Amino acid sequence: MTLKIIGSGFGRSGTKSLKLALESLGFGPCHHMHEVIASERQQALWMAAMSGAEIDWGDIYAGFSRQVDWPGLHYWHEASVAFPAARVIHTERDEEDWWASFSTTIGRFHTVLDQVPLPPALDAFFRALRTTMVDPAFGDHTDKASAIAAYRAHNARVRATIPAGRLLVMDVRQGWGPLCDFLGTDVPDAPFPRTNARAEFRDVVAGEPGPIEAD
Repeated sequence: MTLKIIGSGFGRSGTKSLKLALESLGFGPCHHMHEVIASERQQALWMAAMSGAEIDWGDIYAGFSRQVDWPGLHYWHEASVAFPAARVIHTERDEEDWWASFSTTIGRFHTVLDQVPLPPALDAFFRALRTTMVDPAFGDHTDKASAIAAYRAHNARVRATIPAGRLLVMDVRQGWGPLCDFLGTDVPDAPFPRTNARAEFRDVVAGEPGPIEAD
């Protein structure tokens, strides 16, 4: 499958809302962490990628023409080279808001991962993701200053790398306008998706309250 949209924004910057928005516009399924959690095949493919195996992008994104969120966003630059005609959508939000969300969801999850009961394949996937993506990206993901510095640097790197005509930087609170203008589509007669509250993250990943309780 050829990617047409590459999502480069960190998780908790509105990636789930963007996924739903792209699907609402009729572009078909959009690859997101949700798809990896739901598929042992996806977990195996990403495990191979994280182990250093040559990545077959067509295999990883079979059935998807759009991608957002981890683990795909970790390879945003590689994907932008592999799919030179793809456009890049980069979601951002206020740094303090991002940290408040990240620290109580993704960051919290990886802090207590050893205590979260997961199926073996999913457990192995998240441990590999922590080692190859989370730790290298943030250094100490539990430290606010370190995490925000990594978030800021990532945003700057995307902006500096992708040409302006190929890149949309958006805050999902802006709604349909910037996205539809960028994609050349009509604005739907429906509200822009607002989802992925912190409690929802807990339910999707762990299936129950407990070690990643948000608030």
